[in-house]
Amino acid sequence: MSELSQYDYDLPRQLIAQHPLPQRTDARLLVVDRASGTLAHRHVRDLPDILRPNDCLVINDTRVVPARLLGRRKLTGGQWEGLFLSTDADSHWRLLCKTRGKLAPGETVTLISRRGKDDLELRLIEKQPGGVWLAHPSSDDESYVLLDRVGRVPLPPYIRGGEMVEDDRRRYQTVYARQPGSVAAPTAGLHFSDELLVRLVDAGVRPVRVTLHVGLDTFRPISSPMLSEHHMHRERGEITASAVEQIRRARQAGGRVIAIGTTSVRLLETAAQAGELAPWSGETDLFIRPPYSFKAVEALLTNFHLPRTSLLVLVRTFGGDELVMRAYAEAIAEKYRFFSYGDAMLIV
Repeated sequence: MSELSQYDYDLPRQLIAQHPLPQRTDARLLVVDRASGTLAHRHVRDLPDILRPNDCLVINDTRVVPARLLGRRKLTGGQWEGLFLSTDADSHWRLLCKTRGKLAPGETVTLISRRGKDDLELRLIEKQPGGVWLAHPSSDDESYVLLDRVGRVPLPPYIRGGEMVEDDRRRYQTVYARQPGSVAAPTAGLHFSDELLVRLVDAGVRPVRVTLHVGLDTFRPISSPMLSEHHMHRERGEITASAVEQIRRARQAGGRVIAIGTTSVRLLETAAQAGELAPWSGETDLFIRPPYSFKAVEALLTNFHLPRTSLLVLVRTFGGDELVMRAYAEAIAEKYRFFSYGDAMLIV
């Protein structure tokens, strides 16, 4: 299926989750069995009973940075909003900026701390392709230290208009997050608690860590009418030799490779492009769409995704178009919670 219009669906606004559940593992879990074509309603806390001993759970340990920035232009006093993307070799910040009027190189922006006080200053250097600005902070402290001081959680706009509350600093983050670098959460992982991970290990399931830093474009709708015309964004990641060996041993013992989230799928499939999983690091722009043949992943736990996104295309490519469409219709009928803070599905 190559037309973007085929990846649309209607979702009642009230099903878009605005807050996480009090307990992460209480999220509902729609189990989609490709072999039998059946759907079953469970909960994430049931995973130790659903998965098999020696299954390999591939988790993305990227850490969301408080990348949303608020400030004002020193020249005009006008409001300014930015999104931190990354740093370059010269310690310049790469940013997306939003303000009234036209920004100019050399301008200074005063960032406002979460307490509402004037704080760090950013000097704009140049505008690059894609609307990205280079800027330099007034402090030599490490960028993630500065962001912890002045940044907000970069919630997607469908959650309370993107406005964070203090609890989002903890809940819009997986319990196993380690490597800072994402501007959006790998949301399938938000359903896991430390206790659930222990129960899974006790049941013989083997967690394996990989890293793929989630970029802003992950959640943006595709704009090209044909999938073949879409240029996939790049995301940085790594899968180590140790992780590859752990996955190999799990497979040899009869276990399945179960990706937690579409980010884990992209990384695993990127690392297996030569036909066999191998250590890998770098940037991937892999766009998984029909008629893609999966090389590294045998099962997928994922949230319910926005229409017309590369994430939905990936999930339908993996799970089978008709079956996943039926699963989404079932989830809507049963009033599952959708998107980042919503429920999940397991495709086996």
